[in-house]
Amino acid sequence: MSAETLQDWLVWAAAELKVAGIEATDARRLMAAALELAPHQIGLSPGRVLDGAEVLRFRACVDERKAHRPVSKIIGRRAFWRHEFGVTDDTLDPRPETEVLVTKALERPFATMLDLGTGTGCILLSCLAERPAACGIGTDVSEAALTVARANAARLGVSRADFQRSDWFSEVTGQFDLIVSNPPYIAADEMAGLAPEVRLWDPELALTPGGDGLAAYRAIAAGAAARLMPGGRILLEIGPTQATAVAGLLAAQGFGDVAVTRDLDGRDRVVSAIKPAV
Repeated sequence: MSAETLQDWLVWAAAELKVAGIEATDARRLMAAALELAPHQIGLSPGRVLDGAEVLRFRACVDERKAHRPVSKIIGRRAFWRHEFGVTDDTLDPRPETEVLVTKALERPFATMLDLGTGTGCILLSCLAERPAACGIGTDVSEAALTVARANAARLGVSRADFQRSDWFSEVTGQFDLIVSNPPYIAADEMAGLAPEVRLWDPELALTPGGDGLAAYRAIAAGAAARLMPGGRILLEIGPTQATAVAGLLAAQGFGDVAVTRDLDGRDRVVSAIKPAV
C-alpha cells in the first residue's frame, strides 16, 4: 500500500478486519496503541503521515487482530470498573458483566476479602480501591497470573492486597467477611462454541474445569464456610444456566439468603449467600 496518512491506514485496516469478520472500529484502538496515543486523539490528526516504525507496529497489531486475538491482549490492558488493568495471555480477559460481581460486593461493608481465582486481580483491586479501610487476598493456581495481579496492584497503588498461590482454599488461612470468585465454569462440551477471541486466547484453565462446568463451585461451596466469618457473604459469578445448581450447592452447605442477581442483559450472573450468624 502506498498511502501514508493515518486516515489512509485506518481505511486499509478497516477493510482487512472486515474480511476477517471483525468490527472495523477496532482499527482506531489499534492505531492508538501503535502511536502511543489516547483513542480520542486519533481523530485529531487524520492527515498525519506515519513513519516506517509506526506503520510496522500498526500492521503487526492488525495482523494479530485478524487472528482473532482480542484488542486488550494486543495492547496489554483492559478497562474494568473505574480502572485499567494489565492483561496477558496468562490471564482471563476481564469482562464487563463481571462488574456485577463488584457492584454486589460493594453493596455492604466489609473489612477483609478473599478473591479465589483472582487472575488479573480486577475484582479484588476494584473493590479495595473503593474501600480504603479494607484489605484482601487474591489467590490463583497460576504464578504467571499472580505476577500480573501484583503489577496491577502496584500500578493502582492498592497496597492492601496480598496475592498467593493456592488451589482454591488449600493454602488459605484465617476468616473473611467476604469471599468472591469468578471461577472457570464453561462445560467441556461448550468450549468449541466459544468465540475464537475467548477460546484461542484466554487460558483454558481459567475457562473450564471440564465436565459439567460445576467442579469449581463444588470445591468453593465445600470450603467456604470454614473461611467465612459468621454473617459473612459469598458471591460467585456463574454462567447463565447455572443459577439453580450453584444456589443448591451453597444451600446444601448451610448458607442462607441465597439469591441470584442478573446482569444488564437480563442473564443470571451472580449467586450470593450468607453464612448464618449462629
